[in-house]
Amino acid sequence: MLGVKSEHKQAAVRRLQTSIGHLQAVLRMVEDEAYCPEIMKQLSAVQGSLERVNRVVLRNHLETCVSEAMRKGRTEEIVDELMTALKFDPTVTGSDGRALARSHR
Repeated sequence: MLGVKSEHKQAAVRRLQTSIGHLQAVLRMVEDEAYCPEIMKQLSAVQGSLERVNRVVLRNHLETCVSEAMRKGRTEEIVDELMTALKFDPTVTGSDGRALARSHR
């Protein structure tokens, strides 16, 4: 692994800290028995925040590990790795990863 670019690390840490704070607020809402749709709305916001962190991590991977593997001629290996990693990303695959898994047979 080539490491994390400083700007991506800083962005990921900031977003994760924000997500943690938001999730703690949602926990308080649950403990305080807030109105369910409000809790669901806030959980959706936390999920969106985590998806943005995932995109930062993916961008770093593409800019470092993937580009290096391509330069070294390890294209098939790195594509397989990416396909495996992306099957866990609902923004790419839909809700459960089956679409990407089917396309990667």
